[in-house]
Amino acid sequence: MKHIVKMLSLLVAISALWIGLLQAAIVPRGHTWLLPIYFIVSLGCYGLLMVGTGLMQFPTCPQEALLLHKDIAEAKDFFKHKGVHVGSD
Repeated sequence: MKHIVKMLSLLVAISALWIGLLQAAIVPRGHTWLLPIYFIVSLGCYGLLMVGTGLMQFPTCPQEALLLHKDIAEAKDFFKHKGVHVGSD
């Protein structure tokens, strides 16, 4: 619920700023009408940047990899005893 309130308050603040710019005519009206589009494009670029940095800093967990290999070996043995062919081993 708190996240929704933050998002709505941010949307209201940005909308108020945009309407204020339209009313005050500080920025030319042609540029002011394009501000929401610029904002959406900026959010998209920010999202792509966050995904990219998250992928570049993706942590490796060698202990978890060893546990996963152990679980896979146990599952292969289990299915081999049941008579199911599970792979090249």
